[in-house]
Amino acid sequence: MKKIFCSWVIVVSIMLLGFAGQAEALPLLTFEGLQNGEGVENFYNGGTGSAGSGPGPNLGISFSSNALASIDEDAGGTGQFGNEPSESTALFFLDGSSITMNVSSGFQNQLTFFYSAPFSTGSVTIYDGPDATGNVLATATLPTTPLNGAPDPNGIFSPFVGFSIPFNGVALSVAFGGDPDFIVFDNIGSVPEPATLLLLGSGLLGLGWAKRKNKI
Repeated sequence: MKKIFCSWVIVVSIMLLGFAGQAEALPLLTFEGLQNGEGVENFYNGGTGSAGSGPGPNLGISFSSNALASIDEDAGGTGQFGNEPSESTALFFLDGSSITMNVSSGFQNQLTFFYSAPFSTGSVTIYDGPDATGNVLATATLPTTPLNGAPDPNGIFSPFVGFSIPFNGVALSVAFGGDPDFIVFDNIGSVPEPATLLLLGSGLLGLGWAKRKNKI
């Protein structure tokens, strides 16, 4: 009886983990591999940046034409930022009021990223349609961040501050807003709902209950 019960728990846990694994998550985008001042464009869609960098990974992700890569001045670029969360490249824009990121397969649960905006606030808005259209799933104001707080050794746009915004539904695009040339983003990604941990915990509890029952 014990073996049958334990086997049932294991089978159900594996099935549920399989369902949990189907939840969409946005891969981590660090913008490394792009040149200083290069448009991101289709670099994360299996294509290239505006200057020919790539082809990048085919993640089904593209950016509006005003989305530009910037390399830290301390690494040979022109970016006036420091303490970036990954290597030396970040994302910014010089025209318009926002950058749009399109995710063709969509993603769920939560958006996470780092940003630096010491002079003015920014914004992030998540949509269920492409190109910042459709219903708004979530929106938030990005507060100003410290000025010259963590240069490496240079970079007044520092440090980068982590931000996360949860939402319900499937997001197909995100608008990252702010004053042009006064906000910089990096390490854009998604944290899926921690269903896996919950399921593993439930499985362990079930096995523990079976063991205790066997002792009675």
